[in-house]
Amino acid sequence: MPMISLTVPTGALTDQGRASVQSDLARVLLRWEGAPDTAFFRAQAWSYLTELPEGAQMTAQDGAPRFLVEATVPQGALSERRKSGLVEDATAIVLEAAGLAPSDALRVWVLVHEQPDGTWGAGGSVIRYADLVALANDQADA
Repeated sequence: MPMISLTVPTGALTDQGRASVQSDLARVLLRWEGAPDTAFFRAQAWSYLTELPEGAQMTAQDGAPRFLVEATVPQGALSERRKSGLVEDATAIVLEAAGLAPSDALRVWVLVHEQPDGTWGAGGSVIRYADLVALANDQADA
């Protein structure tokens, strides 16, 4: 049950990138989490796009667009190798969506937030990581 959000300055994405970046980021997050590619898990991978108004984001040096990706996952869902893969792939997706080159990679920050077990709720119940793993295994076997 991951969530991923991208915060960008308005106008920083290409039209095509804006149309696809949310689903692309959600898919890559599910892949690195190791979730099965099923309708259920795709529906649980929420993706947000927040576009900041002009002038709302800059650095101490310049106003060139910067991009913030925040992924929230259950604690234990991502090993160090999986986190690295997620950061690499999410960065590439954002660069492509903005029409930027790999040399602009430092303009993309990816923060991985691990939600402690027992602190994530959905459907009126607390969701535990072990329950998600069992569900994923059941769906992978089906």
